[in-house]
Amino acid sequence: MASVKPFRALRYNSTFVDNSQTVAPPYDVINAEQQEALHNRDEHNIIRLELGKKFANDNDTNNRYTRAASTFKQWQEEGIFVQDEKPAFYLYIQEYQYKGLAIRRTGFLATIKAEGYGSGNVLPHEETLPKHKADRLALMEHTFANFSPIFGLFNDPDKKVDKLLTDAARTPVIDFTDEAGVRQIMFVIDDETACAAVESALSDKKIYIADGHHRYETASRFNEECLAKGILGCDRMLMAFVNLHDEGLLVFPTHRLIKSLGKYCERTLLEDLEKIGFTIEQISDFAEAKTQINAGGKQTPSFLLRLPQKSYLLRLQNKETAIASVAPGKSFAYRSLDVTLLHDLIIEPLFGIGPTEMAAEGYLAYTRNDSDALNFVDNRTYACSFLMNSTLVSELLAVAEAGEKMPQKSTYFYPKFISGLVINKLR
Repeated sequence: MASVKPFRALRYNSTFVDNSQTVAPPYDVINAEQQEALHNRDEHNIIRLELGKKFANDNDTNNRYTRAASTFKQWQEEGIFVQDEKPAFYLYIQEYQYKGLAIRRTGFLATIKAEGYGSGNVLPHEETLPKHKADRLALMEHTFANFSPIFGLFNDPDKKVDKLLTDAARTPVIDFTDEAGVRQIMFVIDDETACAAVESALSDKKIYIADGHHRYETASRFNEECLAKGILGCDRMLMAFVNLHDEGLLVFPTHRLIKSLGKYCERTLLEDLEKIGFTIEQISDFAEAKTQINAGGKQTPSFLLRLPQKSYLLRLQNKETAIASVAPGKSFAYRSLDVTLLHDLIIEPLFGIGPTEMAAEGYLAYTRNDSDALNFVDNRTYACSFLMNSTLVSELLAVAEAGEKMPQKSTYFYPKFISGLVINKLR
């Protein structure tokens, strides 16, 4: 099973910095405007290490990765970072409001062995892209550190691990509410007896990657590189863990934005959607359209097609026939996913956007924001969008257990784990 262990985290020194000002969202959800704002927020913000700026005169010896390495070294020398004396698990609680309800998600930060998927100890569920892995690999090669946690899930229906951690928790070392309205609370659990009990309770668990596939695969490759060079001690990676049975575990959809209609106009696109088995209903009110897609998805795969100033509810007429027609050789769990049906029935055959085009990243874009999926089409930045229902956690697990991977951006777990609470220093 997966090797989950406590570790000696490198953390911001509260004597010198305010941790609420030095954290940042994960690198892959930060746009250029947010990157600039984080750089300006605090001179010690983790963004300077996790996602440094690029400049026109960058070269092999002076670039975002070399600057991250030198800055990381400098901050350690200046005492901006201090390393905990004892290995610890870091209980991490996030509290927020969703649709008027108070939500609390409980997890913890620790390290896991960096190994390939072949062992079966860590199971992925999503495809990755080479470009993003190259970026994360370059950062690790220069800094020998993990600045943000991968998100892993484990199956603990009795919540034994949560109880062990919460029983051992005393005073939080972190407690603030971020700009997104999420309260971030962290406790250091370094009691040796408690840590040993937690490690034992996790010893028979598989870990399912919820978010951070690029970073996980990069960390595994980095360890292989280090071993080839005779460098030891790079076999652990930073991960945030959440119980599959945690009440605060929410998954949101990731909508698809299509750059060009290609051969289609509105009329011919709707005609072809009908031919492949969708009923089509125009809905004038966008909020009502969203309600309808959520309701429709409980009976049959349903999508919301946005064309400029128009919304169409698409419902698959014969789900069984459609599932049988897509992704030959894949499991039923994979073939029955909404995201599989959307890509295999619509996005690839109608728009010609297959794996090669997706990897090129010029034909298809993604957004988790309903308004963006609407506005980017209405202002003609994109030709159309497809809004989806959320992938269920049970569907994720079924695909992972089948040894398969969903298309990229199939899930969006909320809230994200922020960067800058703990750092896993490899040497």
